[in-house]
Amino acid sequence: MTGGGEGEGLSLEYTPTWVVAAVCTVIVAISLAAERGLHYGGKYLKKKNQKPLYEALQKVKEELMLLGFISLLMTVFQARIVKICVHQGVMEHLLPCSLSSKPSGGEESHSPPEASGHRRLLAEAAGGGYCAAKDKVPLLSLEGLHHLHIFIFVLAIVHVSFSVLTVVFGGARIRQWKQWEDDIAKDNYDTRHALKNKVTHVQQHDFIRTRFTGMGKRSAIMSWLKSFFKQFYGSVTKSDYAALRLGFIMTHCRGNPKFNFHKYMIRALEDDFKIVVGISWYLWVFVIIFLLLNVNGWHTYFWIAFIPFVLLIAIGAKLEHVIGQLAHEVAEKHIAIEGELVVQPSDEHFWFGHPYIVLFLIHFILFQNAFEIAFFFWIWVQYGFDSCIMGKVRYIVPRLVIGVFIQVLCSYSTLPLYALVTQMGTHFKKSIFDEHVQAGLLGWMSKAKGKKGLKAAVGAGSTQGGSSGGSSVGIQMAGIGRKEATTSPPNFQPANGS
Repeated sequence: MTGGGEGEGLSLEYTPTWVVAAVCTVIVAISLAAERGLHYGGKYLKKKNQKPLYEALQKVKEELMLLGFISLLMTVFQARIVKICVHQGVMEHLLPCSLSSKPSGGEESHSPPEASGHRRLLAEAAGGGYCAAKDKVPLLSLEGLHHLHIFIFVLAIVHVSFSVLTVVFGGARIRQWKQWEDDIAKDNYDTRHALKNKVTHVQQHDFIRTRFTGMGKRSAIMSWLKSFFKQFYGSVTKSDYAALRLGFIMTHCRGNPKFNFHKYMIRALEDDFKIVVGISWYLWVFVIIFLLLNVNGWHTYFWIAFIPFVLLIAIGAKLEHVIGQLAHEVAEKHIAIEGELVVQPSDEHFWFGHPYIVLFLIHFILFQNAFEIAFFFWIWVQYGFDSCIMGKVRYIVPRLVIGVFIQVLCSYSTLPLYALVTQMGTHFKKSIFDEHVQAGLLGWMSKAKGKKGLKAAVGAGSTQGGSSGGSSVGIQMAGIGRKEATTSPPNFQPANGS
């Protein structure tokens, strides 16, 4: 470009140095402020001994680094991408908007007026008709590449923000249960007292009265219906919490009846948060599939909004039904029990016997909902509310209502349910131990594996030794290995929530 013509087209050769310096200052200052903010946030979390949240913050940094790498690749290869030329007919299929809505002039009717000059500049930078000279069109214009670049960043920011909000609000809901934990602790439960000092009539117990719906096929249907509606109001009651808490303690830490189940549950949720906040490879696959199927007339953006909605309702009903199953197991087997009513945790109550599947689905739901909201605002800002990609109002309003509903329900019902009910699996999570105990266990396991490997190596050497001297040395070393391998692990007790 020359120095004449439109001022928007000036290159750095003809741009005042103070303008370049000022723009660089602003960009660098914003970047450094964000980096320092994350750094000091990490230091604060480490100071407060919040290792799971610190690891979640590290996960956010990894996502930002991935986005930076994607941005770098798109910037470096944009000149080559816009010079990939194809025939015009290839670009007339699977369009987000029909060709009849394409503006005839150089200005796009659905675009904000202030964006027209910017797009002219991008068009000039595209190579000055490189593909037109071959009687072809670019596979992807520089303008389209720029818009895709912005969408990826908007998606990542919205997903991280929504994940943080969900866990913050869900955690606040769970912290309200601390009063229940304190009330139970005041009773100073002892394992022997809980089992022997009284007789509990099962049908009169609050937990059974609210959760047991009877026996037979009709009761099974009623149980699912009750579980479906229960997730929308009073999803967890004090009797539910007390019964599930006692079942967990009597199964996994019978020797510590004063175990602080509430703090353990919070630690487990913080551990899971670092998984929820990330964008896994299968979520990127979902984004690619949606971009492929976003064809004019299919209204994919509308129908796809029902996927997280249906999944969230199904998860909530399933978690409520697990609580009902625990009550049914006790009510169907006993009329009266000596001691407190104790439920029996088991993986069999969950889909495919894996409680972890629930976390996977919640991760997908939060991402897909964030994707819907991010896509809506990206289209609105980039192309305007009247864009053909946005669709008609009758498709827009339900999407927004579903998005808000999912966010609220997941924060105040589904996530707290997940935090409580998934503790009813066969196995406990590593969060049952304090961080220093976890480190001690991992250290002991690594040493035990090392000693086992040494024992195997020495044993192999002793069998291959040809001389009697070498054989005697091998036998002595093997004896030492056996003596060390029999060293018992340190005696760790589950954390009392402190």
